Parts: sequence; C-alpha cells; structure tokens
Amino acid sequence: MKSISAAGYNIDFNENGYDSLHRILEQNTYSKIIILVDENTSTSCLPPFLESLSTTVAIEIIEIESGEEHKTIETCAQLWTALTELGADRKSVLINLGGGVITDLGGFLASTYKRGVDFINIPTTLLAMVDAAIGGKNGIDLGNLKNQIGTITNPKMVLIDTHFLETLPQNQMRSGLAEMLKHGLILDQSYWNQFLNLSQLDTTDLPELIYRSVEIKNKIVLQDPTEKGIRKSLNFGHTLGHAIESYFLEKENRATLLHGEAIAIGMILESYISFELKLLSFESFLEIKTVLLSLFGIVEISPEDQEFIINLLVHDKKNEYGKIQFVLLEQIGKVKINQEVPNNLILNAFKNYAIP
Repeated sequence: MKSISAAGYNIDFNENGYDSLHRILEQNTYSKIIILVDENTSTSCLPPFLESLSTTVAIEIIEIESGEEHKTIETCAQLWTALTELGADRKSVLINLGGGVITDLGGFLASTYKRGVDFINIPTTLLAMVDAAIGGKNGIDLGNLKNQIGTITNPKMVLIDTHFLETLPQNQMRSGLAEMLKHGLILDQSYWNQFLNLSQLDTTDLPELIYRSVEIKNKIVLQDPTEKGIRKSLNFGHTLGHAIESYFLEKENRATLLHGEAIAIGMILESYISFELKLLSFESFLEIKTVLLSLFGIVEISPEDQEFIINLLVHDKKNEYGKIQFVLLEQIGKVKINQEVPNNLILNAFKNYAIP
C-alpha cells in the first residue's frame, strides 16, 4: 500500500512501514528508543515488533496496565519519572505500540516531556489504526471526562501493521468498525454502502477498508488541523457517545463500554436528532439505525441514566460559550456542524433508541 501523506509525517503500511521506520530511526540519530506498551501488547505485539526492528540504538520498554481507567495524569506522572530514570533526553524517541489508550497517552507524554520529544505511533487495534493514532490529537482523561487534557502534536510517522489485528478480540474489532462507519456517514456514502451487507465482507477486504478510512480522516485533518471548522465533523456521534462512555466508566454497577460501542449509540441518537430536525430523511436514519443495531445491539439506558448523561454534556470539548455543539447529518456523507439541540429532543432520541 502507498504511503499517505499527512501534516509533516507519513502514514505507512505493513512491510513498507518498517522500511520507513528504519529510515526515520537512522536519519534522526536518536540517543535512545523507548517503547510504550500495555500488558496485552507486551505479550501479543511486542515480540514480533522487536523481531522486525533493526537498529543499534539502545531500547527500553515501559509497560503500563491496559484500560481507559489508566489514561490519567497519575499514570503520566509515573511515566515522566520512568523516562527520567531511564535517562531519556530530548534526542530520545518514544514508540507507542498499542491501542487508542497507548497512542493517546503516549503522544501526550512525549509532547510534554522536556517540552517535547519525538514519538511514533504503531497502532495495534482497529480503532487506533483508523482513528486514535491519526491526526495529532493526544490526551488523557480528567476523572471520568474523556480527553479533557491534551495537545495537538503530530508524530514522526504512523506505522499501520494490519497483522496485529489477528490477535484482536471480536468486541475490539467491532469497536474500531464504529469509527470506520462514521467516516462513511460524514464524508463518503459509497464507503458507507460497502458496509450495508457485512456478511459479504471478510478479512481480505479489511486492509483496503482501513486504508480508505485513514484517507478520509487524514483528508479532513489536513483541511483543519486545529479543529476550528470541518474537523469537528469527526465528532459525529461523539457528543452523546463520549457522555455515555464517561457515564458507564464512572458507574460501578454497569459494565464499561468500549469507545466504539458508546459511539455507535451516539451515532444512532444523533442520526435520530438529525431526522427530527428535518435534516436527514427517515429512510437514511432507519438505514443507519438498522446497520448499527445489527452490529452492536441495544444497551439498556434507563431514564435515570439519561439524566446523568445529559448533565455530562456540559463538559464536552466542542462546547462554545457554554452552548453544547452537535454534529448532525444532512444526508449520508454530509454533515452540519455547530448545531444546538434541546434536551427534550435528546430524550426523544433515547426513547427511539430503545425500540428495535
């Protein structure tokens, strides 16, 4: 697969990606390579990655616990200390080998340590490949509030090795698929249409689908790197989806939702709101709801849950002047940003979501 040119870096794939990685390591004469992993990627992805890595530079491994609950300032403080103890200097490079938590947190760690050291993202989950590792957004959570603290700093490169997906659980694959579906909904109806008959797709189709998804996200980011306008379209499904994800993360008696699972709910709700505001046709809304429910099913969200979720919306990063900003659909493949939505319409969306 050809490289995709991003803002000052390239996104490379599979074998060609390792060639690019070696060129970058050689050209930049790094003093030390630090690889950040969690316990899952340490077991499944680190050994084959090290076998593919050819360098004479000293390598250090830092392992953290997996899970969104560890994407915190406390984890960063421990990691800044670890980097210092390992003798990392401004000529060190951090390689983030893992899913969205690793690439989000690792990018933030690198962009703040000694006022910024180079980092390379090597995503190992579908979600990270098509979303988290692309675009330069790095961050951590503040309590249960998603990505409230962060930077926009680009990596030196992104290496997407689709072989890492062979060990990924099905729920993690579905989580990444939600972001791919979103890319079709916001920009490319023909890409969305490829997912209408999921039973006809198999693993051989995946590399090309990932490639197109990365192209879509990168195209949007290049137009608006600091999210002043069109980049906000990438937040479709995320205004309510992030609030739902945060609520389930905080609620002790509820199973934590994966990012894509929460975003799928958010996309259904925000598609319904788009329909009610006469932006989206009923046929398109029904198509979106049918496809997403066939993949993710219905998650029980009680009226009490809904009240807490709506209260969390005030913390959404996209809000301006105290007003909650939604991304809505005008049609499949076209969005309308900066839309205000009354609470009663959000509650109606939840009611509709509960009906298969």
